Amino acid sequence: MTTENKNTRNATASDAEKSAASRAATARGTAQQAKESAREAKKSTASSARSAGDAAQSVTHAAAVGIQSGREAVEANAARVAAAAGSAWAVVKHRKAVVAGAATAVAGVAGAAFAMGRSTAKPRTGPLTRLTGGRI
Repeated sequence: MTTENKNTRNATASDAEKSAASRAATARGTAQQAKESAREAKKSTASSARSAGDAAQSVTHAAAVGIQSGREAVEANAARVAAAAGSAWAVVKHRKAVVAGAATAVAGVAGAAFAMGRSTAKPRTGPLTRLTGGRI
């Protein structure tokens, strides 16, 4: 082998070593960037998970408040319905007394109206006419 061949081989080997070293450095840099990206992704994922947890907690709280207010509304309406039903049942239960009271009230109003109308319908007369029954 000649010196020239040895130099060519050495130069080729040296170039190959430099190229391999360059590729290794590039690979290390890429690996470092990948590690940094993974760290950032991990931080972002943790932050997103916290945000999702907070959102879920606020939704759960809002749902609990909505359920509580709905329950209170149902209880209030149930109390009103029960009171109305109790009043209606009292009227039905004592219907005879209610009807008798209403009839008495109507008769009283009619009698009072008749008496008032009767007193205003009579012409005013003097004492002599009243004594004779209207003959004089």
